[in-house]
Amino acid sequence: MNEAPVDWPSDIGPIFLTQEQIQSRVAELGAQITRDYAGKDLVAVGVLKGVIFFMTDLVRAIRMPVTIDFLDITRYGRTEQMRGVVRLTKDLTEPLSGRHVLFVEDVIDTGLTCRYISGILRHQDPASLRVCVLLNRPIRRIVDIELAYVGFEVPDIYLVGYGLDYRERYRNLPYLVQFERPR
Repeated sequence: MNEAPVDWPSDIGPIFLTQEQIQSRVAELGAQITRDYAGKDLVAVGVLKGVIFFMTDLVRAIRMPVTIDFLDITRYGRTEQMRGVVRLTKDLTEPLSGRHVLFVEDVIDTGLTCRYISGILRHQDPASLRVCVLLNRPIRRIVDIELAYVGFEVPDIYLVGYGLDYRERYRNLPYLVQFERPR
């Protein structure tokens, strides 16, 4: 099952992580998070849109009450000096003060966005703040980020599927595939 689906365009490459591999790892993460947060008031926070599939599966794998909330950001800047600049476009609706916050991310590359969002979350005075990421790409890291839960370490390749997109397409694939961006 390492071939691209027949119905998809030729820019879709081989399957990098199967649906089964992803679901197995998400179940493991959910079990670990359940153990670590037993008896605590847990709030899972994600950034729209890429994290939707991972976060949905993850909170279903957590076997205790958990509240969910979302932020949305926009990245802007076409120049090298502006890359990594983000602006908050949707704030949280849940109060975080005194609660245990699990920041759930789909991919962490440079760490800049994660650091920015973590700062926003820390400003709300949570009892604790930890990061859970599906895909960690440390080769591209610019800032140090402490990750409590990591699904998979991935090389510096472009992936789509399971929430990850190219120009808002391919999020609906149930697995992750390599993608060749048009030049």
